[in-house]
Amino acid sequence: MRITTQGKGIKIGKNLEQKILDKMAKFDKYFGEEGTFNVCIKSVGNNMATEITMKLNGKFFRAEAKDEEVLTAVDKTIDKLESQIRKQKTKILNRKKEYPQVASYLEEDSSADYDFELEEEKTIVKRKNFELRPMTAEDAILQMEMLGHNFLVYMDQDTESVCVIYKRKDGNYGLIEPEY
Repeated sequence: MRITTQGKGIKIGKNLEQKILDKMAKFDKYFGEEGTFNVCIKSVGNNMATEITMKLNGKFFRAEAKDEEVLTAVDKTIDKLESQIRKQKTKILNRKKEYPQVASYLEEDSSADYDFELEEEKTIVKRKNFELRPMTAEDAILQMEMLGHNFLVYMDQDTESVCVIYKRKDGNYGLIEPEY
């Protein structure tokens, strides 16, 4: 298992990094060398925000938590990540070929006390086709606002690639630009 830690606006010392690695060690016996974890810690006001992204066989799990103490935020984030994995248990166990390490983690984790209700499998209920028109990011924002949507897929007129502009929770905008 490969774990990378990074701090945004804070410096992560060797002691803190080792404590994070110790807390993440619980995943090591299940994911071995297959799993890749990225731990990002940043200061948000008076709190510390921790984000953990797990990549396993091209699949991603992501969790984020905030707390005044860094290690408490890390613990909360790890708990959320475990909760996500467990929540997806039925789907994962039904698709063992796609998630072999996660499935074995859930099957062998006897310490967990949880029950699952069988969730109805989500399906695509609506499809929409539209013409991609070349435009700038600013034009895309204007178009998105006029339509009242919170995201818009468009063709960037400069790069000629398909991009997504979206409205963030903080009121600003985000841009997703694919790499080919």
